[in-house]
Amino acid sequence: MNKLTLVKQLVSEINRLHLRFSNDYFETGKIEKINLSKTVKHIPAPHIYKYRLMLHESINDYLMTAEIDIKYFYRVKTRESIDDKITRYSIREDQYPVNNWLNDIFGARIVLSCDDIEQVMASLDDWQDELNVKNWYLRDKEGDKGLHIYFKNKNNFYFPWELQIWDDVNLKSNIENHEKFSYSPALFQTRTND
Repeated sequence: MNKLTLVKQLVSEINRLHLRFSNDYFETGKIEKINLSKTVKHIPAPHIYKYRLMLHESINDYLMTAEIDIKYFYRVKTRESIDDKITRYSIREDQYPVNNWLNDIFGARIVLSCDDIEQVMASLDDWQDELNVKNWYLRDKEGDKGLHIYFKNKNNFYFPWELQIWDDVNLKSNIENHEKFSYSPALFQTRTND
């Protein structure tokens, strides 16, 4: 398979796993569903923590069923990182919906060449409907450069997940930037089907 096909497969599988986990978590009637399109003052922190813990405890069970043939890295956001985001967004004068800024409790990353990223970007508009991608953007801020793709399966009760695609030339500076903001690359686990 070429790189574009492999990335499309990864995007499709992350979205499928997001939907499956979200259905298992929210659609059983055991967990209260809260509309995450509201601001942080309307979303109890324990709701976020419980989701994070369940995801952390079970994500490998879901990933083991995935059809992914490209090397990728992933992590579940730490509670400390979630608390930091809650604090920062709680004090903002302009309030945003929780699902707009807490959109990476699960995060996956891959590293590609610039040419491969351009091919992915050229395909994303088509993939948005076909693969049910929430949105995407190219980030170039504070030493953090990469393509960010988000999944929420058109449901405001489901916490979004994120896939970052880094250009191989930005790998070192992105890692240094994440370390600066207390995001340790050691928190990411490698998955490959070699």
